[in-house]
Amino acid sequence: MSVPQSLAIPAADPAVSVHTQPISPPRPGRRGKQGKIYTRETSGRFNRLRWGMVIVTQLIFYGLCWLPWDGRQAVLFDLGDYKFHIFGLVLWPQDALYMAIVLVVAALALFWVTALAGRVFCGFACPQTVYTEMFMWIENRIEGDRVARMRRDSAPSTPAGLALKAAKHGAWWMLALWTGVTFVGYFTPVREVVTGAFQGQLGPWEWFWLFFYATFTYLQAGLLREKVCQHMCPYSRFQTAMFDDRTKVVAYDVARGEPRGALRSAANSGDCVDCSVCVQVCPTGIDIRQGLQYPCINCGLCIDGCDQIMDKLGRPRGLIRFAAESAGQPLAVTSGAATTARSTTKSMPTTTAKGWHPRLWVYGALMVFFTGLGIYVLLHRVPLQVDVLRDRGALFREVEDGRVENAYRLHILNMDQIPHRFRVTVEGLPSARVVAGEVLDVAGGSTASLPVTVQAEAAAGRAGANPVQFTISSEEAADGRDQNLQVRENSVFMLP
Repeated sequence: MSVPQSLAIPAADPAVSVHTQPISPPRPGRRGKQGKIYTRETSGRFNRLRWGMVIVTQLIFYGLCWLPWDGRQAVLFDLGDYKFHIFGLVLWPQDALYMAIVLVVAALALFWVTALAGRVFCGFACPQTVYTEMFMWIENRIEGDRVARMRRDSAPSTPAGLALKAAKHGAWWMLALWTGVTFVGYFTPVREVVTGAFQGQLGPWEWFWLFFYATFTYLQAGLLREKVCQHMCPYSRFQTAMFDDRTKVVAYDVARGEPRGALRSAANSGDCVDCSVCVQVCPTGIDIRQGLQYPCINCGLCIDGCDQIMDKLGRPRGLIRFAAESAGQPLAVTSGAATTARSTTKSMPTTTAKGWHPRLWVYGALMVFFTGLGIYVLLHRVPLQVDVLRDRGALFREVEDGRVENAYRLHILNMDQIPHRFRVTVEGLPSARVVAGEVLDVAGGSTASLPVTVQAEAAAGRAGANPVQFTISSEEAADGRDQNLQVRENSVFMLP
């Protein structure tokens, strides 16, 4: 199998002479039987940032569904009643526009971050990365470090080794099941889910989704891990379409590191001592010294590992670091099965690219626009919807005093969480007035139907259909205290 095609970045200055140096493959032992990756734990600023994101995201995910709000769950997606409760806001299917705006803003934010610093979302906030990190932490606590796991897996099975693996998988399943409970708890009140799960009284759909999501988490984070990023996630395939010469990516300083030598055994050796720590800590199993490759998730763990080695050797940090081409920072280039390093004779500068490139401005402007649009639409949202239907049984009726009567049915949806008394008025014809069905009480978050009768003089308009407009407003709106609860709907009034 050929080496994956990487993003080729040329030298910063074509006028400067260029040399090439073959890149050696990773040392044996990085992968075990069947290509299993044994990741080494490391520490450093990027690892701390990753764990910070793990803590923040999981506090939100596991904790948000337990927050009470006005007698109910703070965040609850009630599919049975077609309501999304988000703190004090209740969204209905008619509010799908808000979800569309949220998705657009989220996509633009992802594009903006990717154009600025590559796949940092993948490396720090992607659920696949977050849960894999949690599962690997459990694995390291139970089975031991990388060396211990490799030694145990390469040796014949023993009762002690099997017990450790059973304990690990048991802990994984416990975390996965609690994740499934939490996931279902956003669609069914979580307290009911927990009680029903322990008592065996959940409905069939709750059981299905609990075990489905738990199994999905167990497989993705426990067994598949980096294979999801490499083979299943489409984002890794088209990420380079959002890169340009100012995008920061994890880069190996070829000019400073090559040629490699053990503790500078040769006079012309570079700073890289070929310890392979950068390979051992990589969660996707790549060698960043071979150039930028699509499995790289920009997690920065290879930077932490290399910095630790440089500190021990008393050499400057930054042999591997985040770099951008436009700042004069050449990268190693991978092409097919042959790999070369292309760089200037000087080490890549530590300065960063100045200024934003147009793509960032465009993404940022679109984010601001759609965020502002969402806020504007939300502030002007009317929690009231009315449908006016004419009586299909008769176009009109003539009453005793010579007036003409039309019958309608109003379907009123009160999307507010408190009850309202609504008053119906009509305008458009000089003598038109509501004679029946003028007032209706509607409970909060419910729908009511109201038959309405409208009368007008026979000579008030032309024969046939005459446009009229119904105004439905709460009594608070009629008093000027709540102008939001008022809508107008058009219809027609038939005259002989």
